[in-house]
Amino acid sequence: MPYIGSEDTVRDLRRVLSNPNVQSDQLRYRNTILKVIRAMSQGVDVSGLFSEMVKACATVDIVQKKLVYVFLCSYATLNPELSLLVINTLRKDCQDPNPMVRSLALRNMTNLRLPSLVEYVEQPLTAGLRDRAACVRRVAVLGWAKLHNLQTNSEIDAAVVNELYSLLRDPDPVVMVNCLRALEEILREEGGVAINKPITHHLLNRLKECDIWGQCEVLRILQRYRPQSEDELFNILSLLDVSLISPHPPVMAATLSLFLSLCSGLPAVGLAALERVRGPLLAACGNTSREMQFTALCHIQLLLRSLPGLMGEHYKRFFCGYAEPAYIKQRKIEVLVELVNDDNVAILLDELRGYCTDVNISTAHAAISAIGRIGRSYSDKCLEILTELLGLKQEHITSAVVQTMRDLVWVCPQCSRTVCSAVEGCEAEIQDSQGRHALLWLLGVYGEQVSSVPYTLEVFIDGVRSEASVGVKMELLTATVRLFLCRPAETQDMLGRLLHYCIEEETNMCVSDQALLYYRLLHCGIEETRKVLQCRRSDPSLGVLIGRPAEPINQWSYIFNTLEPLRPGAIETESATIGGSPEHMTFDPKPNNDLSDTLSYSFAPLSLSLSPALSPEEFEDLWLQQQENYVYMEEHVQCPTIFRCSPQSLQAAMQLVNIQTLAFTPPHTLPWRVYLYTNTQNKHSADTCHGTLILGELLYTGEEIQKKSKDEENVGVFTYIFLARRN
Repeated sequence: MPYIGSEDTVRDLRRVLSNPNVQSDQLRYRNTILKVIRAMSQGVDVSGLFSEMVKACATVDIVQKKLVYVFLCSYATLNPELSLLVINTLRKDCQDPNPMVRSLALRNMTNLRLPSLVEYVEQPLTAGLRDRAACVRRVAVLGWAKLHNLQTNSEIDAAVVNELYSLLRDPDPVVMVNCLRALEEILREEGGVAINKPITHHLLNRLKECDIWGQCEVLRILQRYRPQSEDELFNILSLLDVSLISPHPPVMAATLSLFLSLCSGLPAVGLAALERVRGPLLAACGNTSREMQFTALCHIQLLLRSLPGLMGEHYKRFFCGYAEPAYIKQRKIEVLVELVNDDNVAILLDELRGYCTDVNISTAHAAISAIGRIGRSYSDKCLEILTELLGLKQEHITSAVVQTMRDLVWVCPQCSRTVCSAVEGCEAEIQDSQGRHALLWLLGVYGEQVSSVPYTLEVFIDGVRSEASVGVKMELLTATVRLFLCRPAETQDMLGRLLHYCIEEETNMCVSDQALLYYRLLHCGIEETRKVLQCRRSDPSLGVLIGRPAEPINQWSYIFNTLEPLRPGAIETESATIGGSPEHMTFDPKPNNDLSDTLSYSFAPLSLSLSPALSPEEFEDLWLQQQENYVYMEEHVQCPTIFRCSPQSLQAAMQLVNIQTLAFTPPHTLPWRVYLYTNTQNKHSADTCHGTLILGELLYTGEEIQKKSKDEENVGVFTYIFLARRN
């Protein structure tokens, strides 16, 4: 045979198809048609054989019919006039006694997609809806949807719509599901298929008869229905209970989505449904399909937002396998962070330690970042692991560890001494800009705690001309000026050289403008510079303890069983690696440092401060000590609304007035406790200043003062206990 792309191929095929000897031999004729289809699939333009292929469709050989119909549907739009010749054959096949021939003819009649043939197609489709064979009815139902899609501006035939509604009760489940899909397409402008109580209960009772994707389609459409009474709601939930633990993940997910939609006003029922799907979700995480595993992990993260302890006992199911792809490992690491508690923290940290040296750099970074997030509650254990990782002296590990330590110090300032001693001398292993940026921030903010900071910054300043990152140059400027404020003698000369280069020689306007700003700020005086650059060393908007507060289900239920949870960044984690200086990346609410501005007491001016920081261990030691120099006070506060807010909300509210929240019991537990501390400064004169350390406990035991009348609310009683010691 000539080369497949030449015109000789089409010419030879036409000659063979027109040969009477070939036409009389059924096997040779079929093989020739097969050669035409093969040439078409390889990109050869065989549309010139359309008339020969039209003649070939008049046969009793069903295999030959299928081959010819594939050709005709592919080239019908290029030969609309010749396509009319096929209609008679197709209409004749619609009357064939073989149901397979009838369904094949109906399917290809609608696949021609020619508006000029619509009038010839309607009558066979109407007859197909009443055909005795289920396979014909399946094709006819979808054929009406294709016909409507071909002429979207035409009026909807009410008789056809009624016929489709009646076929919802067809004994064949595939016909029933196809009717739902066809009605959704035809009635799209009217909101889709109308779902009422009889249809809802009929679909639910027939749900087991459908295949997997048919069940998913039915469950998706049923989300529009709202039960008329609570009894009807629970009847529907009872029918859905079996599907809720289906071994097929798509059915389980669609059922849970419907469950949550129906139970939007019953949060307890919704939480019970989440408990029920624990087993199917864990099974999906072990599925052989990587895509199914990833989808299950993403949806488990959604569920953990409302039920943090859902997978707590099964944390080992989320340990990473060696051969798993990186995207699954990273999702599992995110889930493991959500499952940390006092009982499993040692095991999880040991597991994460192994992932930190993974051959995939992104997985190693994710594991190191996860250890940093766990460090908010278990700082000593995590800092020990991070320090060990620095000892490996691998470039990408060192960079990730320094960034994680920077983020951890930003949330837990009591870790600063350990972090500063760990990062000292690691600048040689850090080559990427993000790692150098994080190191410079630490050296600038905590420069007084690291003895070798001036020498380290001098190395950076000597190589500033070859530095490619603008962000590193700007952070180097800020770190050098901050160090100058606390160690001026060691920093003055290098700061002058850096400012001269950035102002006179630097070509980037952002760097030169920042250098000019610092230069002019230093001309205004050290105290003015200190007010601007002595920034906060922690972020009051971030919680201290690990874990997120339980969210209402309706905050995420609308994206469940969609592609949204699979999108990168769709599911928020507690902390991500910050690209720039932390104080530049967070919202800085206006602090209320002076309580005398808002409280009209006759006390001397009083200021609260979080410095010096107090670690949880130090707080516990001081709280348990019985010393005479402590002043003990206990107050009872009546509150008309009994509130137990989330850890993050309480932390942010207290830090606005410079009160640090160290620990608290989980919400909705009794007794409910919160432990706090702060430092005060009482100015007795212009020259003297005394400080006081205050340790506090906020306690709610559930005690209430009953209402005296119908119009009054019950009053909750909170107890505030605090110890104060003058320094």
